[in-house]
Amino acid sequence: MKVNGACHCKRITFEAEVEPERSSICHCTDCQALTGGAYRTSVPTVPGTFRLLSGTPTVYLKTTADSGAKRRHAFCPNCGSPVWVHADEDNPPFRTLRVGGLAQREQLAPKRRIWCQSALSWSQDISALPTSPKQ
Repeated sequence: MKVNGACHCKRITFEAEVEPERSSICHCTDCQALTGGAYRTSVPTVPGTFRLLSGTPTVYLKTTADSGAKRRHAFCPNCGSPVWVHADEDNPPFRTLRVGGLAQREQLAPKRRIWCQSALSWSQDISALPTSPKQ
């Protein structure tokens, strides 16, 4: 599936092909801290299809606690939006895109959840909360 995305301020724009069936939610504590939320939703790109169209992200190099693998987290230096993550190499074969920054996010419903042992209990079922169409 072809997607295009951007950070919140639109300085960083990109396009890629993704594998919708691999869209997932991660509940690990790192993703909670890196997103400022209860979890992160992401989708990997098809190898070799990612194209940065504009902007230069700032990169945060993080060492994964369990495996010791290093991952480069890209975010906008202006608005701070996280946009993707990839292996610690200059030309990675694929990136994992943050679904919230994709124009096609409605079509990328997660197909699985990982790191559920770290899931915040209150984040599991919010359907009973009062709703409002706008703030």
